[in-house]
Amino acid sequence: MRAAAIFGPGASAKDLKPFERKSETSWMIGPPADPSDADAILIFGGDGTVHRHLPQLVKLKLPVLIVPCGSGNDFANALNLRSSRVSQAAWGKFCSAAGNVRTIDLGVIAPVIADGPGVADPPEPHYFCCVGGVGLDTEIARSANRLPRWLRARGGYALSLLPALWRFEPIAMSISLPSVGNPDVLVPRNTKSMIVTAFANASSYGGGMKIAPQAQLDDGFLDVCVISNMNKLKLFCLFPTIYFGRHLSIPQVEYFQTERLKLETDEPQDVYADGEYVCRTPVEVRIARAALQVIVP
Repeated sequence: MRAAAIFGPGASAKDLKPFERKSETSWMIGPPADPSDADAILIFGGDGTVHRHLPQLVKLKLPVLIVPCGSGNDFANALNLRSSRVSQAAWGKFCSAAGNVRTIDLGVIAPVIADGPGVADPPEPHYFCCVGGVGLDTEIARSANRLPRWLRARGGYALSLLPALWRFEPIAMSISLPSVGNPDVLVPRNTKSMIVTAFANASSYGGGMKIAPQAQLDDGFLDVCVISNMNKLKLFCLFPTIYFGRHLSIPQVEYFQTERLKLETDEPQDVYADGEYVCRTPVEVRIARAALQVIVP
């Protein structure tokens, strides 16, 4: 068995030692250059570390095991890898040819570039594993990312909510979805003043906020949650319900599934995914089916 280990912030070779004892494996540090260089990849980190390596992981097409030791571990939790000990057990099963590999979807965000002479080639699309979005949650993620790592891991998203909410003003957003008669054509669905537009591959972000409680990693759809404008006190009271996925019955919350969408705003707005800055609007977002193999318990 040959395996590659990738370490995120705060992780190191000492975190690898329990996995070295699980099997006779030769290890390399860092992502392999070619799929033939390894049989599996272990990522020691959180959602941000996974996010930054997704383009390489998709190209390599190797089974990936997440060892949750980041400030946010929503992707690992979605795979039922809720601790390093669970990941160690999953690795032991994989090394004994237990077949505990699952194929899942990923989300893809592509900036929309206007056509015309002198326009540069379109930028590379950005993969995401959990949730992307525009609006208040990007402000919260930006604030949380400024906190010390130890504080981010202990409720940094919730701590950043109040100051971000105080500064935030609703954004006029337009969402376009595939036409019923021609899925290749995107038709504007609505334009309204929105607080949050989240497009999800997994159910939660921000350390357990279930913004898309019905999302599944392998159903071929993005789950979209749109929260329309409401007063800030009501919005502040809404956020605790999101932690339990109980916000879908609120009139200002719209929830639906789609394979792709286009999101536009009056002024360019930051787009975040998996807690990381990605690009600015306008963007097209789609699902990439069966894009990643993951090792599960």
